[in-house]
Amino acid sequence: MTTPVTEQDDLQSRLPDPAQFFPELGQIAGAMSKATLNGAIPQATVGLVQLRAGQIVGSTYHTVRQTGLLRRAGEAEERITAVASWRDAPYFTGAERVALELVEAVLTSNQGGERVPDELYERTRAHYDDKGLWTLTLAIGQICFFIPVALIARPIPGKPPGKNYRG
Repeated sequence: MTTPVTEQDDLQSRLPDPAQFFPELGQIAGAMSKATLNGAIPQATVGLVQLRAGQIVGSTYHTVRQTGLLRRAGEAEERITAVASWRDAPYFTGAERVALELVEAVLTSNQGGERVPDELYERTRAHYDDKGLWTLTLAIGQICFFIPVALIARPIPGKPPGKNYRG
């Protein structure tokens, strides 16, 4: 039986820290965070949606990062671990469920029609006002902005930003 590797000292990202090429990236990330954490929707909802996005696209980096952020914010372990199977998990509110369904619709191809059909939009509107719906939309956009970074550059999971890239 092999022991799982828990040390990441030997892991390397594919690319160096993008901040050396794009110093404004920190400001962009900060502005995105400020926009999504404006209080229109709970911070937990933002985290759950972004965790689900990381799971959908198969990003270990985003899955580990969002899980850690949710834990540090005091989210129950059952809620965090049940995000992947949210449809039959008893831990989520109606507003959280529709937010998770919305991120799945945005990130999952629908061969038979539009990704966000009117029916899903109307169910989302039942839980969120205009600012809340825009905030949820921006939270999905925020994680989508960083998905290519994670999938192409492969920052090291579990390392803090700025320390998760090779030198």
